[in-house]
Amino acid sequence: MNFEFPTKVKDLQARVTGFMEGNVYPNEKVYEQQLDEGETRWQIPPIMEELKAKAKSENLWNLFLPESERGYGLTNLEYAPLCEIMGRSPIGAEVFNCSAPDTGNMEVLERYGLEEHKKQWLEPLLNGDIRSAFAMTEPGVASSDATNIESSIKLEGNEYVINGRKWWTSGIGDPRCKILIFMGKTDPDNPDRHKQQSMILVPTDAPGITVLRTLPVFGFDDAPHGHGEVEFDNVRVPATNILLGEGRGFEIAQGRLGPGRIHHCMRQIGVAERSLEKMLKRVKERVAFGKTLAEQGTIMADIANSRIEIEQARLLVLKAAYMMDTVGNKEARAEIAMIKVSVPNMTLRVIDRALQAHGGGGVTTDFGLAHQWASSRTLRLADGPDEVHRVAVAKMELRKQVRPDFN
Repeated sequence: MNFEFPTKVKDLQARVTGFMEGNVYPNEKVYEQQLDEGETRWQIPPIMEELKAKAKSENLWNLFLPESERGYGLTNLEYAPLCEIMGRSPIGAEVFNCSAPDTGNMEVLERYGLEEHKKQWLEPLLNGDIRSAFAMTEPGVASSDATNIESSIKLEGNEYVINGRKWWTSGIGDPRCKILIFMGKTDPDNPDRHKQQSMILVPTDAPGITVLRTLPVFGFDDAPHGHGEVEFDNVRVPATNILLGEGRGFEIAQGRLGPGRIHHCMRQIGVAERSLEKMLKRVKERVAFGKTLAEQGTIMADIANSRIEIEQARLLVLKAAYMMDTVGNKEARAEIAMIKVSVPNMTLRVIDRALQAHGGGGVTTDFGLAHQWASSRTLRLADGPDEVHRVAVAKMELRKQVRPDFN
């Protein structure tokens, strides 16, 4: 592996960093203030659209989209340091039109959508005019096993009829959310459980869609994005809205979640770095028992362990990105599973140390650490829980050729 990034990536790193320092960090509090001052928290703070327009004007836009004339065409390895920089701020990714679930949905539309789908939904998403959601997880089953999904997609004439209840449909609370990708069963009796499911495009204004509630994350509403529990009652969409064909849903999900998982992990490195920086600033300023916190042995150990763990995690993420680029997502599945377990857990440890160093202030909303901890904790569940990824890694290890024991 060559860790020397090409000139174009170094240039983008400098430009994204400069944009974050000059525009994003100074406006984080403005974003929160505007969110609180609106008639409801489910309105878009004007500062977000201002920042998006500025980023687009500086051609810092759609950096995530690989192998496409519509984006920069960066590889996963080249995108990694940029995604990390964006991840340092809770509003960073959206400013550059690189936030979930839109990135995954745009990649699905780019790869599997018809030209009419791309014109109607992909182009507005790429322009940042609309947002999207992804409806896969269900409250009634253990969705860690995607074959458990019970929602139905039935063909009636030239339409599909959709029924089911989803939750953790992230982004559905956003008033700009106009399209979602829905996963359900078109062939529940197929003996191959991985060919029972399909994915289909569903406009959010289709009759029969009801957002029952938005789900808080440890008390945070994540407005205006939100995570919805959504009822689909005889929702009808054109038969042409099916993606790739019936029975291909699991295949699409695996292709979509690979890049999604690594993007989450890239951003988490940025979260950990920013949390450590906040910790370093705090411990240099606070005095206890006659000396700064930075001079206390336990704090110094926390700083050192955080740096060590961040570097380890970053290297594993870069290796996973490199393998995805060189041998493909399937061959990189062990590395993807490993980072999905290791990186969020690392980030939680670093944030926890920063929380502890901030004392009582750490658990308030004053420093942003509590919200980052809550968001990071969800990633031990999102896109597959730790347990599923550990089992996957263990199975791949067990299948390897074991050398004879000569001891």
